[in-house]
Amino acid sequence: MNRTFDRYSSICFALVGILFVVESRNISTSAYGSEVGPNMFPLGLGLILILLSLRLFWESSRKTAGDSASGNVAQLQYKRFFIMLAATFLYVFLLEPIGYILTTFLFLFISFQIMGSKSYLKTTLVSLCFSVGVYYVYVNLLKGTLPGFPVWSGM
Repeated sequence: MNRTFDRYSSICFALVGILFVVESRNISTSAYGSEVGPNMFPLGLGLILILLSLRLFWESSRKTAGDSASGNVAQLQYKRFFIMLAATFLYVFLLEPIGYILTTFLFLFISFQIMGSKSYLKTTLVSLCFSVGVYYVYVNLLKGTLPGFPVWSGM
């Protein structure tokens, strides 16, 4: 993509990662004396985001001027970006009304197609297995709660 864009976006991602780390320290720790509490997941995500943004900054600084993409490829990347952004917003807004399984399946299917998957059958199978598998593990094994299917479906 664009070296300048990559550098600025890496700085923004690092700032978001720092915000995650700082704000995760404000979440209360576990009341049962366990070292692993609800603050560990956002803390870990923040640290990973900081490390990945530092790597992006380093790689974008190493690129030479001849490595940049042509204008036609850049247009395609912007189109993919905006489709993915719209799919993400739809995923967030439709998660409760439609349910986790259907929404995640549709989101993954669209994402895989945007990334260039050629086989609709493989995309469908992977999206379906992932959404059902994660739902089963989280709800049945870990005893968490996720919106399964919409109320109007009767399931």
